[in-house]
Amino acid sequence: MLTYLAVEAGESGHNPIIPVWQEIVVGTVAFAVLCFVLMKFVFPMMEKTFAARVDAIEGGIKRAEAAQAEANELLEQYRAQLSEARTEAARIRDEARADAEGIRQDVLAKAREESDRIIAAGRDQLAAQRESIVRDLRSEVGTLAVDLASKIVGESLADEARTRGTVDRFINELGAGAGNGRR
Repeated sequence: MLTYLAVEAGESGHNPIIPVWQEIVVGTVAFAVLCFVLMKFVFPMMEKTFAARVDAIEGGIKRAEAAQAEANELLEQYRAQLSEARTEAARIRDEARADAEGIRQDVLAKAREESDRIIAAGRDQLAAQRESIVRDLRSEVGTLAVDLASKIVGESLADEARTRGTVDRFINELGAGAGNGRR
């Protein structure tokens, strides 16, 4: 069967490298129609799609640049606010330290006043106790002096007026002697 086909192909006398002219015409017309359809419908659609894509990409880039610029602006604002907050915190801290020092000085002044008041009250109390003790000692010393004088003199010094006079004279002599000894 192959031989039969080969023989038939050889008899036609047609060169297989050169195509038949009818095929060339049909191929050319088909190619022209294809080019027309591509140029009229497909290429404009492709151009629109390409332009839309370019716009989308460029718009995206512009939006990204705008977003980046806005983010940088916000970052600068946040940094400025942070700097202001730090300055404010430092000012508040300094004020708190100054207030604490003022309170400390007030507390120290009040403590000094209170200690001075307590010391003065203690001195007053000591003076009052000293006066009370001196008064008590005078009466005891007076009684002892009268008893001792009664034994020495041999008479009773029970008379109140005489006793008081004797005691007062004795204490005055004692006070005068103590005053001379101190100086």
